[in-house]
Amino acid sequence: MRRILVCEDEDAIRDFVIINLQRAGYTSVGVSSGEEAVAAFLESDGNFDVALLDVMLPGIDGFEVCRRLRQHSQKLGIIMLTAKTQEIDKVNGLMIGADDYVIKPFSPSELTARIDALCRRIGISEGGGKKEDEQSLTSGPFRLDLKSRALYKNDAIIEVTQVEFQIMEMFMRNAGAALKRSLILKSIWGEKYVGDEKIVDVNIRRIRMKIEDEPSNPKFLHTIWGYGYKWVID
Repeated sequence: MRRILVCEDEDAIRDFVIINLQRAGYTSVGVSSGEEAVAAFLESDGNFDVALLDVMLPGIDGFEVCRRLRQHSQKLGIIMLTAKTQEIDKVNGLMIGADDYVIKPFSPSELTARIDALCRRIGISEGGGKKEDEQSLTSGPFRLDLKSRALYKNDAIIEVTQVEFQIMEMFMRNAGAALKRSLILKSIWGEKYVGDEKIVDVNIRRIRMKIEDEPSNPKFLHTIWGYGYKWVID
């Protein structure tokens, strides 16, 4: 059974979320502050599958909690809960390691659908989705270890999240092909994902910061303006 860490300082909202997650078959642990969220995660030895983090929290905010949790785990699924609709808040959350965001007010069905989709992605990553005899993918200086779910550049490991690993796998399996943004969204986030395509762009930016020597002048991960992206190895 998937375990969800719910960090929300408003008691009514937190209780509402936990009740609906329990009805959906999840085990939930609720906390009311960022400090409590980090402590609960560490005390459990990271035994959570997904963290729901409210952005506006007393003490350290949801963004800082996201940073700290991501430092301890690249496998944890993180969804930001925010009442803010400004584009910069969505981008900030994704750039520091969140996998998705949900804007308040949200319906129980929407939140559950987002968590279900994220858990499926985690399950796919853990399960592999590779041929039995396939151990790794190599493209230029990069190597994806499909068993340990690790990315290497010139044999040096690069820390990537579940989503980033899947995006890299998609590009490396389709080197030289222009991949439409909507295809990446459908393949990685699923056909039923209700967010917008900009989540793809933010994740590409995040990947470039990790793999490119000059992220603003990418050598490997090229933009096809008005279309999508292409993985290029000379």
